[in-house]
Amino acid sequence: MYLKRLGDAGYSTFKLARTNDRGDGLLTAVRSDCFRVLNYRELHFNDFGDRVAQLLHVQLTAPFSQIQRGNLQQEILIVNTHLLFPHDSSLCIVRLHQVYKILQFVEAYQNENKLNHMPIILCGDWNGSKRGHVYKFLRSQGFESTYDTAHQYTDNDAHKWVSHRNHRGNICGVDFIWLCNPNKSRKPLKTSWCEAVFGILRRQLRKASMAENDAFAFLKGDNHGDFITSSAFCEALHQVNLIGHPSGLGFQETRDLWIQADTDANGVLDYEEFKNMIWSCTGSDQKESLTGSREESEEGTKEALGFKVKNAVLYPSEAERGIWPENYTLSDHARLTVVLSAENMWCCSQS
Repeated sequence: MYLKRLGDAGYSTFKLARTNDRGDGLLTAVRSDCFRVLNYRELHFNDFGDRVAQLLHVQLTAPFSQIQRGNLQQEILIVNTHLLFPHDSSLCIVRLHQVYKILQFVEAYQNENKLNHMPIILCGDWNGSKRGHVYKFLRSQGFESTYDTAHQYTDNDAHKWVSHRNHRGNICGVDFIWLCNPNKSRKPLKTSWCEAVFGILRRQLRKASMAENDAFAFLKGDNHGDFITSSAFCEALHQVNLIGHPSGLGFQETRDLWIQADTDANGVLDYEEFKNMIWSCTGSDQKESLTGSREESEEGTKEALGFKVKNAVLYPSEAERGIWPENYTLSDHARLTVVLSAENMWCCSQS
């Protein structure tokens, strides 16, 4: 029924069911008179939650294209997904891994098709709030929550709005439309991923009431020296349930963590490396700079299409005040609508 109505209203629809016959999935509908779909890809996580994601590569059409000047590529990458629900803390790594896979998928698509920098929009039910690791991971990759931008909320304003009453009766803000403009500066993806995993590890250790010295002693295990070995590191990850099970970290991801932490590459982590890279997570400030100015445009930068957040609203309106109305029965989610306006911006040319 809804497919016919969307079709009659001028929308092209893309459906993707969750794996293993879960009975639900994703739907992305695109207004055909506003966007031309250049490509469509599907991502199957093949993990604990049988979750999936959709990637659409679209191009703006008239009347939007008429407001731009020059021969800019007026294209956007749009991702729709529904992350796993955090039934317990052991699933934090699964949810983080799902987002990592999405960003790897987007990055691979851009490289495969030799695409210039363009806006990336991520939308869907993220099943996690602004307090979580997924939110912080996406922020480290240059994404902004468009609802928060529109209302000038900070990363600490998690209590000011809600979008969902979950099956446990809790109300929370879990529905996001994320925007990453082409002029954003961001860390290399693998660096952000490692820092996010270290964040989960750090939280687990602090949950166990470990202070800095206690955490270092835990990670070095039975080793009598004042350093952490690779084997002791892996054993500690196993004890906090980050590896050693099907939905945990794989061998290469564990190796990436070790390489990130072992900054001098001598095969062990001393106390300073532990403190800076794991406990405080202040040791890496490497960024991939994508910003540029008009004055620098003669060499190394180019003009690109981006978006400015004009407005964002939640319906029912009570959700914008952090309240879930008892008489709202249409859905257990509030509808999030965001208005974006296209604008030209300068960013670094791709190498």
